Amino acid sequence: MSQKDPGCLFNCAVEAAIEAIGGKWKGVILYHLAATRRFNELHRLLPGITQRMLTKQLRELERDGIVRRTVYAEVPPRVEYDITEFGKTLQPVMRELEQWGRQYLQKLAQNRGDG
Repeated sequence: MSQKDPGCLFNCAVEAAIEAIGGKWKGVILYHLAATRRFNELHRLLPGITQRMLTKQLRELERDGIVRRTVYAEVPPRVEYDITEFGKTLQPVMRELEQWGRQYLQKLAQNRGDG
């Protein structure tokens, strides 16, 4: 068992990754940002998320270098979100999570049928 580096915020790389993309909304936001999206478009794609929470999650993803926010000097102002080059390294992970999630949903459905 290794000791935690006193200068490190996380106990392991998995903990750091989960902190960056974990939670109820970040994974779904990243899934929908496979294409460039405007804020209101993202908001419509995520029923149940408040504007405040979407803003918070996007800011955290932007802070971590995963999402890029581009503001266009137009009237009215246009803001778009997309995945950074660093964020694109998550795409294989997100595809694997999607595949695992489908298998998990099938398993849940089978278990309900066995009940």
